Amino acid sequence: MKVVSAIDSFKGCASSLELSLWVREAILEVFPDANVHSCIIADGGEGMIDAILANVEGERFTCKVHDPLMRPIEAHYAILQDGTTAIIEMAQAAGLPLVQTSQRNPLLTTTYGVGELIRDALARGCKKLIIGLGGSATNDAGIGMLHALGFRFLDREGRVLFQGGEVLEKIHTIDRSGALKALESCEFIAACDVENPMIGSNGSAHVYAAQKGADASMIERLESGMQHFVQCLEEASGRNVATQKGSGAAGGIGGGLCAFLHARLTPGIEILLDEMHFDALIEDADLVISGEGRIDAQSLMGKVLSGVSKRCRKAHVPLIALGGGIDDALEEHDGIDALFSIMRYPMRLEEAMDKTKAQKLTQQSVKEIFRLIQAVRRK
Repeated sequence: MKVVSAIDSFKGCASSLELSLWVREAILEVFPDANVHSCIIADGGEGMIDAILANVEGERFTCKVHDPLMRPIEAHYAILQDGTTAIIEMAQAAGLPLVQTSQRNPLLTTTYGVGELIRDALARGCKKLIIGLGGSATNDAGIGMLHALGFRFLDREGRVLFQGGEVLEKIHTIDRSGALKALESCEFIAACDVENPMIGSNGSAHVYAAQKGADASMIERLESGMQHFVQCLEEASGRNVATQKGSGAAGGIGGGLCAFLHARLTPGIEILLDEMHFDALIEDADLVISGEGRIDAQSLMGKVLSGVSKRCRKAHVPLIALGGGIDDALEEHDGIDALFSIMRYPMRLEEAMDKTKAQKLTQQSVKEIFRLIQAVRRK
């Protein structure tokens, strides 16, 4: 029997790696001869480098960049074994944890360091760049990143602008003439797990800026600046990326990547599954096990479970999903053959989140599932 485990972390409790080990141990206790292949899974953004390198050979590189407030730091990215594919997490250089709570202000924070990471990868010969969007401290539509790559944004007096969301409202001219030539032969893929546009009530400022330190007046200013920038973009290129799903990701950097680097916005789980050749891996599998801490309708909309279920359905491989809890409103789960909660009796959240308890409950559930399979096979 070949079983593929592709289970997401139980947030705040157990990592994908830990869950994979627990599942493997439980399966082998019932089926000692089973071939259990464990995939470390994440849905993009923070943790994407670790997840990909856990499944695909590659090397980490460290370089000096600037953080969201233009302070020098060191950040890392990865280059895969092909030597031309770079995996970059924007949170490494522009992440919210890099800025103390009292200093968070998306009018001032910049994505400049993300551009420095890209530039370093280009200098090492990378042609395919996968950018994980998520966890950002910024709302600058990626102009800081683009400035680091040679693009210039000028005000009416010809002064160069690049730091912070506050400059969006001042942009008058966009100069692409200094952009790095290496960009012309590169493919950019952005791991984007939200569908927010750049502007509007569901846009980057109104939905996400508050958690990055913006108050009500800052949010309105950021929204106005983003609307102005979008208009400048359309006048300069004839393209309107503002309403594209995901263009508002990570403070509008999704839109900046699309408009200037022709990036393709793709759910992070799809990128990860492609890079680990998941389709080939499950081709001869008898069963796939996936899941996450809480399984609800959102689980089937672009997250890990959604991505895994699509691949299993296409390959005609049965999929069983495990969750710490399952929303009782979730009755339809197309693409998933069966859902199981690991809970055995009512308990407080603190008890359920205890790692030792979670391990015991997970392994008990997996063993019961495979005992049932064993019983059916004996018949």
